[in-house]
Amino acid sequence: MEQLIPIGIFLFVLFLLLGSGVWVGLALMGVAYVGMELFTSRPAGDAMITKVWSSSSSWTLTALPLFIWMGEILYRTRLSEDMFKGLSPWMARLPGGLVHTNIVGCTVFAAVSGSSAATLTTVGKMSIPELRKRHYPEKMVIGTLAGAATLGLMIPPSLTLIVYGVTINESVTKLFMAGVFPGLVLALMFMGYVALTSKLSKQFDPDPEPPMSLMEKLKNSRFLIPVICLILVVIGSMYMGIATATEAAAFGVIGSMVLAATQGSLTWGTFSESLMGAVRTSAMIALILAGASFLSLSMGFTGIPRGLADLIASMELSRFQLLMALLVFYIILGMFLDGISSVVLTMAVVEPMIRAQGIDIIWFGIFIVVVVEMAQITPPIGFNLFVLQGMTGHEMNFIARAAIPMFLIMVVMVFVLIAFPELATWLPDNIRKGPGG
Repeated sequence: MEQLIPIGIFLFVLFLLLGSGVWVGLALMGVAYVGMELFTSRPAGDAMITKVWSSSSSWTLTALPLFIWMGEILYRTRLSEDMFKGLSPWMARLPGGLVHTNIVGCTVFAAVSGSSAATLTTVGKMSIPELRKRHYPEKMVIGTLAGAATLGLMIPPSLTLIVYGVTINESVTKLFMAGVFPGLVLALMFMGYVALTSKLSKQFDPDPEPPMSLMEKLKNSRFLIPVICLILVVIGSMYMGIATATEAAAFGVIGSMVLAATQGSLTWGTFSESLMGAVRTSAMIALILAGASFLSLSMGFTGIPRGLADLIASMELSRFQLLMALLVFYIILGMFLDGISSVVLTMAVVEPMIRAQGIDIIWFGIFIVVVVEMAQITPPIGFNLFVLQGMTGHEMNFIARAAIPMFLIMVVMVFVLIAFPELATWLPDNIRKGPGG
């Protein structure tokens, strides 16, 4: 238990810095610097410079700003409007009606975005006014949007999976492929909840949609062609082994620019806005990653990760018990930190534990993304809740309550993943071997 003193000091400095409003990335560097000064003889400044540079110069990491930029460009197009026109004729006859456009729209946009917030904003800015106009229950509209937008973290390309892959030095392409089936299953579970609730709830009484012939439905479906083509280019190039994640991201940026240009929404103003938006988000994530890599080095010198891993090994937890402990741990952590910060902050400690238990690293990436998704809709720091509050003007309590069923469905999804690990591992194991990750 000699690890308790350094752990206590690390936590005290971390919470002191975060509580004083210091950026997460700088707070992590500050904690690491203090740890290096107190517990090692190595010069802290020299170690920081070397580690920050080596972690920032990863080729795989270049996929991150490219996917963010692609999402920023698409956010400024008429994509959400076109998606609603294309999807609504097919969703109207399902139990739950047009609420399904929230879930399917988020699933489709998640396949070209990678960001939960971008998915939420793009789909929400079109679907919320349309569903309100048709008198769908507000709680269901808000709740399904909050939950389904988290699919942006799982369905490739996912920013969280890129960060996880870089942190543990695993193939990002394999992680992307691992997220496909669990993402689709989670979307189907959300749709099942909507169908069931629409049949059981007395408040569910929206205005009926006018009937449409098959030809009219097919005609409206043409609006989906551009985004489907973009998905095929980005995901298909990785699945076929033609491109790495980074190269697929470059294809995605070019494709989204072509799409924006054909819609007439690519102006110098939108181009520069999307570029600066991508730069801001990428810089924030890069700083967090740099801080976390230095913290991992500092903690490695103190022996904390190995000590904790040995402590947990001595407790002889089963694989299931360890996963349940990590589930609770990440849910609590997610109440105070965003998903990417949670992943990079904890991997130095968690990775030795899961490797010692023989847990598949690719599978664990999907497990952790599902749990991190929950953090997007849990107060007080649930990012999707803040975005929705800005879009709808509702109180935070109302939005959080509306999102509770989605949170519970994600908890069920964790157990589905544990019971059927092949959901995450089958596709990466059978993927055609292409260029590196």
